[in-house]
Amino acid sequence: MYVRMELVYRTPKGTDTGFSSEDMPAKKALLIAEDLEKTGRVKTITFIDRHENTWNLKELRKQLEEIEAEPHNIMVYFDGGFNLETGKAGLGCAIYYEQNGKVYRLRKNAAVDELETNNEAEYAALHLGVKELEHLGAHHITIEFAGDSQVVINQLAGEWPCYEEALSNWADRIENKFAELGLDATFEVVSRKKNKEADQLASQALSGIEIFSKREIKNGEGF
Repeated sequence: MYVRMELVYRTPKGTDTGFSSEDMPAKKALLIAEDLEKTGRVKTITFIDRHENTWNLKELRKQLEEIEAEPHNIMVYFDGGFNLETGKAGLGCAIYYEQNGKVYRLRKNAAVDELETNNEAEYAALHLGVKELEHLGAHHITIEFAGDSQVVINQLAGEWPCYEEALSNWADRIENKFAELGLDATFEVVSRKKNKEADQLASQALSGIEIFSKREIKNGEGF
């Protein structure tokens, strides 16, 4: 969850002025706001998320307490592969998230046969990840998506145009789900090496190996 702060600061002589911050993680904003409040010179502080929802200091503390019990700090790795000879696609996603003070990894793959290109498979893999986020109960937070498909990530990020109807339909489906769940998505292109877990899941799906697993990630394992 990212928010910006808007505050009114009062000088010792009673002069007021307003400040607005850049977007930052809500936990960081809360720490800064609490520190500013100790000065005794902050008249009002308002926190605003990317959907223009607003909180005061007390409300944001409560919101973050509620978020701790839900999936948050979510990172989704996705990859899709298409086999021209068989006409089948393999989809894979690995989702890392925190909940109740613990870190978890969810791995999911699927094989489908209604797609026609590798780019479609990449979109379908990201969509698979979004469906798993819905099953987890993720909502109204920022989600980070990482993959090695420049086409999918740059099109969804609005950097590249999308002229192919099939890909445009996938993009619409994904963006509609984001809106439905209140998800604020960020995207990152990563190397195939960094995306090897999702790549392996997609390859296993093409080989007929179905995988669904969830486990806690212990300290030191990292994402």
